Amino acid sequence: MKELLINEQIKDREIRLIGEDGQQYGVISIREARQIAEEQGLDLCKMTPPGVVPATCKLMDYGKYRYDQQKRDKENKKNQTVTEIKEIRLSATIDIGDTTRLAQQTAKFIEKSNKVKASIRLKGRQQAHPEIAVKIVEDYIEMVKNSCGVAVAVEKAPTQEGRIIYTILAPGKTK
Repeated sequence: MKELLINEQIKDREIRLIGEDGQQYGVISIREARQIAEEQGLDLCKMTPPGVVPATCKLMDYGKYRYDQQKRDKENKKNQTVTEIKEIRLSATIDIGDTTRLAQQTAKFIEKSNKVKASIRLKGRQQAHPEIAVKIVEDYIEMVKNSCGVAVAVEKAPTQEGRIIYTILAPGKTK
């Protein structure tokens, strides 16, 4: 939450003053503005960033403003969702049973609104035939789509970077 300069913290000589109800007082001296704020029982709050001439200040109840701001921030934080990226490691020599098990595990992750990165690290002679590993990843993606209760979006198609082939799956719209 951004802290505002209030009352005696404001060091500008002249400011543009706005009343609590939006009334424009125009450009006045800081002394007059503090006097108006004191008469109304409100705080003088600087709303513009440093360096703006003349600074814009507003008459408000600063305690109530901070309370409302904290309440709004708390509400925004509550409504925020955090997505994690889970990683599944496949192998170029993986069997169909293991692929099915990993596809079901991936489906559970996706149903919980997490993204999944599935990767295969090619070792030794496997690097000579990366198309085999790409085929395994594509079959794995189909298994995930078939076993998942929600739609699955392939965010990144099977891609090779060095010795690693990977794909990223994310939850799509519900079926």
